[in-house]
Amino acid sequence: MSFRWLKPYLPRSLYGRAMLILLLPVITLLLVVSVVFIQRHFDGVSEQMTTSVSREVRLLLSEHPGGAAEIAGSTTARILQISAETVAPGDVPGEDIRQWYDLTGGVVTRHLHAFLPGLLAVELPDTQVVRLYFDHGGETIALSFDRRRASAANPHQLLVNMLVFGVLMTIVSFLYLRNQLRPITRLARAAEAFGRGRHEPYRPSGATEVRAAGNAFVNMRARIERQIEQRTLMLSGVSHDLRTPLTRLKLGLSMLEDEEAAPMRQDVADMERLLNEFLDFARGAQEGEPEPVDPMALVRQIVEDARRAELPVTLVEAEGAGQMRLREGGIRRAVENLIGNAVRYGARAEVSVVLSDKSLRIRVEDDGPGIPVERREEAMKPFTRLEPARNQNRGTGVGLGLSIALDIARAHGGTLRLAESAKLGGLRADIVIGR
Repeated sequence: MSFRWLKPYLPRSLYGRAMLILLLPVITLLLVVSVVFIQRHFDGVSEQMTTSVSREVRLLLSEHPGGAAEIAGSTTARILQISAETVAPGDVPGEDIRQWYDLTGGVVTRHLHAFLPGLLAVELPDTQVVRLYFDHGGETIALSFDRRRASAANPHQLLVNMLVFGVLMTIVSFLYLRNQLRPITRLARAAEAFGRGRHEPYRPSGATEVRAAGNAFVNMRARIERQIEQRTLMLSGVSHDLRTPLTRLKLGLSMLEDEEAAPMRQDVADMERLLNEFLDFARGAQEGEPEPVDPMALVRQIVEDARRAELPVTLVEAEGAGQMRLREGGIRRAVENLIGNAVRYGARAEVSVVLSDKSLRIRVEDDGPGIPVERREEAMKPFTRLEPARNQNRGTGVGLGLSIALDIARAHGGTLRLAESAKLGGLRADIVIGR
């Protein structure tokens, strides 16, 4: 049997599910114990006590066939502590009366009718007295006695005690459970921060299993940080070693005639641009620490810089206000790569940015040939060039623009989505980062 229909109604957080696991057995136990105890204990005790008092009432009526005055003045009534009075026939209730919260009133009423023939009605106005109505000695009489003689006193105290102690134990269990879950939430928070490129202090604690997971995370984070540090050092050396011969080539070409050196200058410029793209890809998105940044102002500045470079790009939408913790350099590089791709393969590009309470979305659209649906995932892989889909004679890229943008988006806890532009007909690239 499938219970998938129940899944949307269940809590999603670890605290919520833990509380459900904690409360469900407690509440079920309280209900089962309450029902069983009331039915077996209170009903049985009330039945025995009602039977006993019914015999006393029958004895009193049989010994005194007269009216209420005779019964009230008898020694038997005084010993049995039963009072009698005459009532008008119109004052007799048409049906048995009891309070809605009287847990044992039904048992008492049922057994009184079974053991007392001629009983007109039973009135249980409260938990203090029982009043019985009879036609006796030619008049209508009412016999009253203490309710404690017919049923156990205050049966609701059981439920009150169970509820109070159940809530108390639940609170104690919740406090203990919260202490056990706190290391898990701290581990999740540290892992999420590291996924977004931030180093949050974390020390393993909690149960043995949680502590083992925490130690594994700390070791993994240390290895990744060492690799990033080694890669940064390597890039510094590579950048210096490769740029030095390129600089010598530029100086040498500057001494040649323009007509002879023009093709070689173009080759050197292409080599330098390709080198910069390789270094940007190798550098990734781990440069610097995230800082509060105004995404609206950042995107506007990027578009203005592109327009000054005579690129056909326009900012068409800027919705929202506020700041986010971002690596400004990384976001700038990602958006510039998307704009560069858009204007390389299309005639114009449009940029929009929307900042909401939940996410930041930066969109770049072009009117180029686009990318087929089945090849969009491949297009975001490094060094991928889609000659059939993209207009490759418009540029000499090495297929790293989308990869760098995706890497930067993931470093911020987001993603890069590719789709067809409904407005321009080309490619639509969205950088989406959660807040």
